[in-house]
Amino acid sequence: MTEVTQDAPTVVVTKETVPLWLAVALTVLISMPFGLWLGKFNFTLWCSFIVWAEYFALGGKPAALKLILPSFSYAAILTAVTLWVTPWFGFLPSLVTEGDTAASLVLFSGVAFMVYSMRWSKTFQDGSLPFFNGVSMVLAIYYTGSFPELGPPAAAALVAGVWTILMGAFGGALAVLNVWLTFPKQIEQLASTP
Repeated sequence: MTEVTQDAPTVVVTKETVPLWLAVALTVLISMPFGLWLGKFNFTLWCSFIVWAEYFALGGKPAALKLILPSFSYAAILTAVTLWVTPWFGFLPSLVTEGDTAASLVLFSGVAFMVYSMRWSKTFQDGSLPFFNGVSMVLAIYYTGSFPELGPPAAAALVAGVWTILMGAFGGALAVLNVWLTFPKQIEQLASTP
């Protein structure tokens, strides 16, 4: 048994009351009804889970949301607008499938602008992971039709973009809930010697 004297250096560390593996499983369990029970409004949970993972990749603290939400949302909005304007270029000849040239050239231009615009914001630079995931998640949700059909078909890309942002915000909430479910507590322990 180690005897602690008043002169022994101590540090405050955060310990989980509930192990992380169990908190993750509980968070998945809590999220499942949102993906299964809401009919045409079933959540696109894989998008939410990607943002949940970003939270931990960026430190697992609420401050990570200050990078994730603006970076992810900005990129998602611009990707949705890019997809929305694609039909305006439908006059371009197709190579293999209808609209392939228009989609490719418009996405090339849109993505080039998005990545160029990252230089205007430190948040976008530091949040490059959620930024690029905002782009990829809108493309994935749009092209797989994993969003509710609301409004006219011409608005589908914009609906997909808004849906992606909502799913990203839900993923951020899941991440915070996941940490909360570990019931972290701060304890004082002896500092390790180098």
